[in-house]
Amino acid sequence: MFDFHLDSHSGIPVYVQLVQQVKQALRLGVLKPGDQLPTVKEVVEKLLLSPNTVLKAYRELEQEGLIRSRAGVGTFVLKTLTDPLLTSQVALRRRLVRWMQDAQKAGLQEEDLVALFASARQECFLKDMKEGSHEIRA
Repeated sequence: MFDFHLDSHSGIPVYVQLVQQVKQALRLGVLKPGDQLPTVKEVVEKLLLSPNTVLKAYRELEQEGLIRSRAGVGTFVLKTLTDPLLTSQVALRRRLVRWMQDAQKAGLQEEDLVALFASARQECFLKDMKEGSHEIRA
């Protein structure tokens, strides 16, 4: 069964963390159409949350067409976000995990890795977006 985990230090609202975790699981193929999400009651009890927080996350996912809640039955995944390119990149993921383990051994903390990743992401993806926007203006 799929489990949620919260990061109380992230500054990200709890319901957003729940939404992000479901979407990540859908992208990576951890959750597939037909899979059942934990009940609101289960999430509330495990993470000590307000039912409204969990309901808000589930409503957002339902509005996006990713899940469907059926009263008395449960909440089920309707579609996947899996990208065949992402799931076929097992070797790339392994290298990334090894790199992160090496960085950890070198003394970097999780926050350091997040900062490095964000910096590299900006350099790669935001640079491409800016270049693309210049092309549109020209």
